[in-house]
Amino acid sequence: MSEQIEASVVLPCLNEEKAIGVCIRKIQEVFKEQGIRGEIIVADNGSTDSSREIASGLGAKVFIEQQRGYGAAYLRGLREALGRFIVMGDSDNSYDFYEIPKFLEPLKKGYDFVLGSRFKGKIKKGAMPWMNRYIGNPILSGMCRLFFKTKLSDIHCGMRSFTKEAFEKMKLKSTGMEFATEMVFSALLNNLKIYEIPIEYFPRHGASKLSPLYDAWRHIRFMLLYCPFWLYFIPGVCGFLLGLVILFILLPGPVLFLGHNWDMHFMIFSSVLSILSYQILNLGIYAHTFAINQKLIRLDKFFVFFQRSFNLERGLLLGFIVFMAGLTINVLIFIEWFSNNFGALYRIRESILAMTLLVIGIQTIFSSFFISLLSLKTK
Repeated sequence: MSEQIEASVVLPCLNEEKAIGVCIRKIQEVFKEQGIRGEIIVADNGSTDSSREIASGLGAKVFIEQQRGYGAAYLRGLREALGRFIVMGDSDNSYDFYEIPKFLEPLKKGYDFVLGSRFKGKIKKGAMPWMNRYIGNPILSGMCRLFFKTKLSDIHCGMRSFTKEAFEKMKLKSTGMEFATEMVFSALLNNLKIYEIPIEYFPRHGASKLSPLYDAWRHIRFMLLYCPFWLYFIPGVCGFLLGLVILFILLPGPVLFLGHNWDMHFMIFSSVLSILSYQILNLGIYAHTFAINQKLIRLDKFFVFFQRSFNLERGLLLGFIVFMAGLTINVLIFIEWFSNNFGALYRIRESILAMTLLVIGIQTIFSSFFISLLSLKTK
């Protein structure tokens, strides 16, 4: 039966009785006019109105997903789809399903994933809140372009299409609003051929189910989890270098800057900053190594360079050298103190540097063991 169906249109639904019928009729018109052998799947996520009855009465296949969430509803509907091509869109009539042919054409030409762009198209008055249009969506799409090196302009557009084969490759799992971001990320990770088309976006029918701040956070959280470079390496490297620079600048004595003397307290702060940032950097290496080995992110130049440059013995040697540098400074301080019959000692600055090096050296030694463990290959 799956070979007889050319296209499946999947609609998630939660109390959409005002619009679900309009959406289904539009899809049916397109099927008829274009001669498309298609099916309409409604993945209901717990509607308490007449949405299910309307959809079923119009000939749509209705499946009930008990687990709540935008992604959970879509995953149920997509798994039930039998078509060679799959089109997805919200059932609130905010997307124009008369544009379905535009989403199928690139797939027939060899593309794997087609993404609509409301920002390259036209957003009707009242369709998108000002905050979402000018702040939320541009920032989130910009983060995606920066983190994942893509040129996509609207990663949260809800109208998309892809082949059944592409869906199976993406192995989607998210059950919440971050499902939209995961789909784009998975398409990029699997090197799918992506095509973006401008579309029109209309005011929705019925109440919105979005929770702007919480949903935005879920998207950001997903992107950061799958991008160790920006979550760990950037703050880790910047903090570590800044802390060390300040530490060595203040080592000879207080520094006059901006009309104030920067002295011992700021040196202690720089020591803590260096140690904390170095720990963040180590966590980044752990996360990056784990994600690469689990095929959660693609192999990159950094990991290739790190694999070639790092091994357990080199890590232990580096940690030992740093540790011994700190220990040597402490021993010299102790010798000076001993030679003065344990009298007054004013080597606090040197002690701060020595203790910083000791901690970083120990961190390097034990981190090297853990990174080597993560890098072990299993059959």
